[in-house]
Amino acid sequence: MKGNKDIKNNIYIVYAILSAIFAALTSILGKIGIDNIDSNLATLIRTFVILIISWIIIIVTKEYKSIFKIDRRELIFISLSGISTGASWLCYYYAIKNGIVSLVIPIDKLSIVVVVAFSYIFFNEKLSKISFIGLIFIVFGTIIMTF
Repeated sequence: MKGNKDIKNNIYIVYAILSAIFAALTSILGKIGIDNIDSNLATLIRTFVILIISWIIIIVTKEYKSIFKIDRRELIFISLSGISTGASWLCYYYAIKNGIVSLVIPIDKLSIVVVVAFSYIFFNEKLSKISFIGLIFIVFGTIIMTF
């Protein structure tokens, strides 16, 4: 153990793991929940629940006070991210409602390839050789899983 400072600096790893767990639950619970309803309606319900939870968190943490201090550029990109999220969710819910979840999810997770490419283009983030090999395994693993 390198001390509390390193633990605090790496807490994002814990959040990333939790994100993966919740994403998996999202897929399974979503598939169960959309048996008899339209996938677009399911997306609306999911978005409404997220909105309520987000507002509760913002109110409890008193972050609502900074809502008018948001920079215009940040607001534009957060809004564009929201549009992308909405489009992703609409496509995702349609795919899991009408498809096989165990096939849809790996294909959905191929977004990592796009993220890596955009991270390189926009943030000049480079992959190590071992990370690049891992990315190739993800792509080929996904291809294998879909057949």
